[in-house]
Amino acid sequence: MKQVIRVSKRLVSNHAFETAPIVPRMWTGKAALAPETYTIDVSNESMIGGPQANPQLAAKMAQVYNDVGLVLLRGQAEVGNDLAVGKKWVTVCMPHLAKYEGGANPRKGKGVDNVYEVGAPGAAYLHYHHEMAYVNESVKSLGFCCTDALEPTAEDPLRGASYVSCNLGATNDVLNTPFGQKLKERGICYIRCLTNQEKFKDVAMVEGGGAVYNHWQISFGTDCPKEAQRRAEAKGLVVEWGEDGYMKTKFTVSGFEYFPQLDRNLLYSAIADHGSWFDTWPGMAELDYMAEYKTAHDAERPLAITYGDGSEMTREDLETFVKVYDDNGIPLQWQKGDIAVICNYRFAHGRLGYELQPGEKRELGVILGEMYERRGNRSHAW
Repeated sequence: MKQVIRVSKRLVSNHAFETAPIVPRMWTGKAALAPETYTIDVSNESMIGGPQANPQLAAKMAQVYNDVGLVLLRGQAEVGNDLAVGKKWVTVCMPHLAKYEGGANPRKGKGVDNVYEVGAPGAAYLHYHHEMAYVNESVKSLGFCCTDALEPTAEDPLRGASYVSCNLGATNDVLNTPFGQKLKERGICYIRCLTNQEKFKDVAMVEGGGAVYNHWQISFGTDCPKEAQRRAEAKGLVVEWGEDGYMKTKFTVSGFEYFPQLDRNLLYSAIADHGSWFDTWPGMAELDYMAEYKTAHDAERPLAITYGDGSEMTREDLETFVKVYDDNGIPLQWQKGDIAVICNYRFAHGRLGYELQPGEKRELGVILGEMYERRGNRSHAW
């Protein structure tokens, strides 16, 4: 019998989930931006020596990123053999890198400082999201280095692709809906429940198909509860401790974030921080986020969102949350050696699930840019 873990008190009621899971489309079939606006062909460029050896390419990369908020270097597969080289090119656009601390996903390093794995099973779809929007210290940008990519097929020409969503369009679209106006007025509350590694050390984590998402020891990089709480509170989280040493955090903030470069409030929240994030995660999908928690064997998924005043989002609200990003989506069909940098304000990112065939790999190195303290929206910038 599969072990089910009770990690917290009830987070949300079940009225929004009486029908099928909310599945992202990721795009409409027509990209919100043409590839030539953000792609640089580097097939005839010198890259192995890093940006110092090719300052002209570095300057072009920086200019495209500044203008668009998205840049993709494509055309040299051999660059995918060395993450350290890829990291050097990423730092052209984001010279200040961050350590992944306080994050929701359990990410492991890739053998190069500040380069991490994706931290999610391939079979799961990942709703559009802005990196670390659920804590007080978010990141301005993030980079990706592709070391192994999947071959497209006739049935699935975008197999293994990531997607980015143009946030200017998503912001305009959401503000034209009743949901967007409620989000503007009420803000959003992020709720997370992280298990205690010592109590659940014999239970597999999601990467192995298990029923534990992430331990607070991994998320905050310490085995000390007091230090974990200190680090959580430094990121603006309110902490509660529950039975079996689980850690429950709450963070209430605007659903939008002011972007100084455009003097504009941009949408900065998504369904990815809701229990729906786990609809296709092996091990987590089976946990019942509609349970009434009448016994010690009931369980719930470890993420939830409400409006900032504590009121719940309806099914229609959540479907709108997904649609505004999907309608502004752009596929990034990875090729080995690709290097991409994404502005975390101007773009959300996500992907659909994929399956590996024997001998296949899909590997991305993830790099987080400079951290900043979230300020939410500004009244003049709507």
